[in-house]
Amino acid sequence: MSNITTSRVDGVLTLSLDRPEKMNALTRDMYADLARALNEAAGDFGVRAVILTSAGDHFTAGNDIKDFMDHPPTSQDSTVAAFLGAILEFPKPLLAAVKGNAIGVGTTMLLHCDVVVADPKTSFSMPFVSLGLVPEAGSSLLFPALVGYQRAAKIFMTGESFSAESAKEMGLVAEISEESYTTALTIAKQIAAQPPTAIINTKALIKASKHDAVAAVMKAEFELFAMALTSDEAMEAFMNFMAKKAAEKEKGGK
Repeated sequence: MSNITTSRVDGVLTLSLDRPEKMNALTRDMYADLARALNEAAGDFGVRAVILTSAGDHFTAGNDIKDFMDHPPTSQDSTVAAFLGAILEFPKPLLAAVKGNAIGVGTTMLLHCDVVVADPKTSFSMPFVSLGLVPEAGSSLLFPALVGYQRAAKIFMTGESFSAESAKEMGLVAEISEESYTTALTIAKQIAAQPPTAIINTKALIKASKHDAVAAVMKAEFELFAMALTSDEAMEAFMNFMAKKAAEKEKGGK
């Protein structure tokens, strides 16, 4: 798979973002591979739990801005929509082991995970507004429900980052560990050893009260996100972002 590596042990499938030279920024192909892997795992009786993690020092820088500019995901049949649908409907336990930066979708996808383990130095942020965009992945419903309206509005509208400790206090993170993947794997193996049907039914019950509302919000978010992607505001923000990155790269090369 393109920049997504997999491993499997004791009924636990690990999907790792493997583009460390770009801080694991997500491309269309990576979204497609993640969606495909999750859909296949959903129907594979041998997979009892899935862990999302990453290679290198960061979980993900979010979407690859150049890829987004060149091929904006403006339709419901895009690979981005396929991934969001797969993560919403995934019936089995979904865990995440995160470190470094978890930006944009790197934070919002965690709202769909059942257990998140974070390195103590992890930094979370959702700077959609700063890029002329809107929240996605159901986060405009799930995040305020988790942390309260005032706190969610401040984070969304300022684009500010928050720490692993804050994320745990909010309820976004279950555990903080310097060995985030090892800890997540231990938990996943414990879950995988449980009766599988009972686990699937338990997850379905926990998620049931919000599922339909989240699906509806995700659809509305996607439509607004697609419109925003082609707006003058977003184009200007993207160009400023790319120029800043180019300047940082040039400065670093001197």
